Amino acid sequence: MRVTVIGSGYVGLVTGACLSDLGFKVVCMDKDDDKIRALQDGEVPIFEPGLKELLARNRADGRIRFTSDASEAIDHGDILFIAVGTPPSEDGSADLGHVLSVAATIGRHLKGFKLVVNKSTVPVGTADKVRAALSHELVNRGMASDLFDVVSNPEFLKEGAAIADFMHPDRIVVGLDEGPHHARSQRMMGDLYASFNRHHARTVWMDVRSAELTKYAANAMLAARISFMNEMANLADVLGADVDHIRRGIGADTRIGHSFLYAGCGYGGSCFPKDTQALVSTAKAHGHTMEVVSATELVNERQKTMLVERLVQRMGDDLNGRKIAVWGLAFKPNTDDMREATSRVVIRELLKRGAQVSAYDPVAGHEAMKALRLDFEGEENGLEGFELVGTDMQALEGADALMVLTEWKNFHNPDFAAMKELMRYPLILDGRNLYNPEALRELGMAYQGVGRRNDVVLSFDPVLSATPILKTPVASALMHA
Repeated sequence: MRVTVIGSGYVGLVTGACLSDLGFKVVCMDKDDDKIRALQDGEVPIFEPGLKELLARNRADGRIRFTSDASEAIDHGDILFIAVGTPPSEDGSADLGHVLSVAATIGRHLKGFKLVVNKSTVPVGTADKVRAALSHELVNRGMASDLFDVVSNPEFLKEGAAIADFMHPDRIVVGLDEGPHHARSQRMMGDLYASFNRHHARTVWMDVRSAELTKYAANAMLAARISFMNEMANLADVLGADVDHIRRGIGADTRIGHSFLYAGCGYGGSCFPKDTQALVSTAKAHGHTMEVVSATELVNERQKTMLVERLVQRMGDDLNGRKIAVWGLAFKPNTDDMREATSRVVIRELLKRGAQVSAYDPVAGHEAMKALRLDFEGEENGLEGFELVGTDMQALEGADALMVLTEWKNFHNPDFAAMKELMRYPLILDGRNLYNPEALRELGMAYQGVGRRNDVVLSFDPVLSATPILKTPVASALMHA
């Protein structure tokens, strides 16, 4: 079989690269000519560990190529993946414009049977709309309206670990509906993923609507775990408990497990915010409410401002004359994705209060500046007071506080003595709980994590402090979460 992937964004490129690495002949198609030219030249428009090398190897071996020619791409593939974006509309629902445009394009170029696979995250009922769009185009051409089948095959990729997730899946969800092509479609999807089922059956077969909803259910469940732990962390701060101890205690319960129990300053990215909103919107459109999912969104939005609120508690609402360092801009490590990143909310709140903000991210700087310029577009002097610097230590020079927003590995073991010498006041607001509160207290550094006991920072007044500067780095200040 040959494979075509329509849409050369995050999901499309990872899917195409991994399937080509399994030996399939793959064509990746995108209507953006500049993106296709860059891919043909070996450039990759996103940062994902290992992706550039994987694409380069399979390009060299002739297993993957890139085109903006829809006719060529559709003729090539026996299986056509739709992997385009579904951005949120103003009401939170998923915008299916790109998906249905691709379906119509396929219908205009179809010559024989093709299996069309929805890889994009789409709400329940999208497969029916794709079928209708395809059939409409075929009828207009005077062709049989059933030269295709549509199946759902949602992706479950974590940014930063997408290649490993694709090549070592814990499950592969495939939704097929009964119809004249059911057996053929099931055989084709079975052959496509045969490599992953040789030693353990990982494919979960179901109907299309269940597959479409499974993707949203998975992301909503994971988002809810994060928001639940953030609420527990905030309560732990009030009660003098430690959320890291709580995490270990409940994670040891096999019914709960350890994944997605880390408290922090809110989740972001392209999946959880968009998909929880879309799920709520879908339910609303059918006269139903999703109260747990709605609460998950509300808690997350509040959590993104939590570090700023704590800074204001210590320094007051007027931050004129204050310099705040920010470590980490991407919504998570090992990506340059700035979609719904907590840093965007934090930077706006800091600048609004008059602070100077000096930020560093090892990968996402370019994408961060693009996102922030969009955030402040049309606002006079909107980004005045913000600077993007080239190193983590440079961001600390003369800073009144440091906010840690992304848990990049190179932030895990900083030289605390050097940090104290660079900063005006040694105050760390750790949104990812990277450091040990007690160890930093012994160092004379003011520290506040998320759910790590408020008293560590409440003993510190950044205006009156005469805390001594320590001259030696202390590796024991690290705590491995």
